[in-house]
Amino acid sequence: MTTRPYNFAAGPATLPEPVLQRAADEMLNWHASGMSVMEMTHRGAVYLGLFEKVMSDFRRLLGVPDTHRILFMQGGATAQNALVPMNLLDAGRKADYVNTGHWSTKSIREAGRYADVHTAASSGPQFLDIPPFSSWSVRPDAAYLHICGNETIGGVEYHQWPDMASLGAPNVPLVVDMSSHILSRPIDVSTFGLAYGGAQKNLGIAGLTFLIIDQRLILERVPSALPDCPSVFDYRQVLANDSMFNTPPTYAIYLTGLVLEWIDALGGAAAMGERNARKAALLYGALDASSFYQTRVAPQARSWMNVPFHLPDERLYESFLQGAVARGLLNLKGHKAVGGLRASIYNAMPIEGVQALVDWMTTFEKEHA
Repeated sequence: MTTRPYNFAAGPATLPEPVLQRAADEMLNWHASGMSVMEMTHRGAVYLGLFEKVMSDFRRLLGVPDTHRILFMQGGATAQNALVPMNLLDAGRKADYVNTGHWSTKSIREAGRYADVHTAASSGPQFLDIPPFSSWSVRPDAAYLHICGNETIGGVEYHQWPDMASLGAPNVPLVVDMSSHILSRPIDVSTFGLAYGGAQKNLGIAGLTFLIIDQRLILERVPSALPDCPSVFDYRQVLANDSMFNTPPTYAIYLTGLVLEWIDALGGAAAMGERNARKAALLYGALDASSFYQTRVAPQARSWMNVPFHLPDERLYESFLQGAVARGLLNLKGHKAVGGLRASIYNAMPIEGVQALVDWMTTFEKEHA
């Protein structure tokens, strides 16, 4: 293995080095086929075998029940902000959302173009916590309730899932944006009507969108999409054609397959959860022990994937970031919406990278406190 910098980007994000090396080794000739995966027809026997294995591995590692189907699409999670209401709204056109930050806000704004949107709960304007379930007001006749499982910009993550019956809406399906914490720990997706996300944080590269959907939701509860929904984005069409209604992002799917094999070899979602808990504890422990750095998210809602933090003086940020780059610690600048610093420590970030960041934070504090 080569010595590479530690990439703390929020997405597209760092990939496991063994995955990158294997992709390089297989670039010109995949499994003696004489072709790169980039060159293969998606309907040929060679690629279909690859595709079916990726689907099978994804289902097994996530523990997806038989009631749910996996769809692969394009457009990223941002496209799903429109496609979710276009596919799941019933005649009442009511949709409920919980607002926990930047991505929730974008989802709500987009859904408002198609639905009567009700904000069932909000942690705004600062978005530093998950609203307590006791404060949620979910309409029992809503077509669905949408939440963002992990807010990458604000660093807020759900560590418990809402129980729809307890919220007084037992027949309302739960929709979860899982872009940034899919397979970061064991998660029971059987309780979700739909989970979706982009692959470029924990599963691979940009270009692939995954959906895990209770097929009864689109075949029985809402058997047709809104009239204006393009057929290529109609979940029912995608399902009927096994995610090949149009040409799928073939190479992105291949890369996801390599990442899934890497996760499997390390012990699956449970091992990822233990690994990510250690990384988060190391970084948050350093932040909590310091009077120099500040982390503002409520402890019970801290993200394991994205850790925003702040310095005591705006004039220090440039120096911190320059020193970080000199030490091979890349992409630590916070999002422009909240400023500060942010370390994204997805599955592929090794604990050595987090330790290197903590070491630099300690050095910088001694120099500037």
